[in-house]
Order: sequence, then structure tokens, then C-alpha cells
Amino acid sequence: MDKTFDHQQLDEFLHSRIRLAIMSILATVNEIEFNTLKKEVNTTDGNLSIHLKKLEEKKYVDIKKGYTGRKPLTTASITEEGLSALENYFKTLEGFIRNSPAS
Repeated sequence: MDKTFDHQQLDEFLHSRIRLAIMSILATVNEIEFNTLKKEVNTTDGNLSIHLKKLEEKKYVDIKKGYTGRKPLTTASITEEGLSALENYFKTLEGFIRNSPAS
């Protein structure tokens, strides 16, 4: 097996710590409210909003905005494309680990 670690094989877009955390959480739920996700990721409203927008533009995440009574409600869910990208990211990492010279 090739023991070369080629960091360029990693999805640079998902490699962001916050985006990776968001995607990892979304992969475990059907849908999550913005404030719950913010607490889980341990970030600010603005930071989470920016990363969710980028993930939505990449079609990795679906964002829904609505209301519960009179209160605004934003929810996020992972798309099939996003789940596939996340799985590929983890498979690439696993390949690096399995093929490392130390293995």
C-alpha cells in the first residue's frame, strides 16, 4: 500500500473545525434548531450563521426559517450530498491512519 500522506485529498471545505463540528452533529439528527446547534458547537450566533450559509451554498445543509407562534425558528438538517461529503472526509482520514508508516 502507498504510505504517502497527501493532505490535498482532504475536503478543505469540511476541514474547518466549526463546519466539521456542524456536519458531525447534523449527521446524527434529522433536524436541529439553531440555538441548540449553537450550544452544541459552542460558538456565537454570527459565526454559526456564516458557516451554515456556506454549507447551504455548497448544498451540504438545508436551512428552514419559520415561526413557532410569534417566535422565529431556524432549523438545519444535513442533505444527502452533505452526508456523502462527510462520509468521504472520514474515509479519507481513516485511509491516512491505516496507511501511515506507523501502522
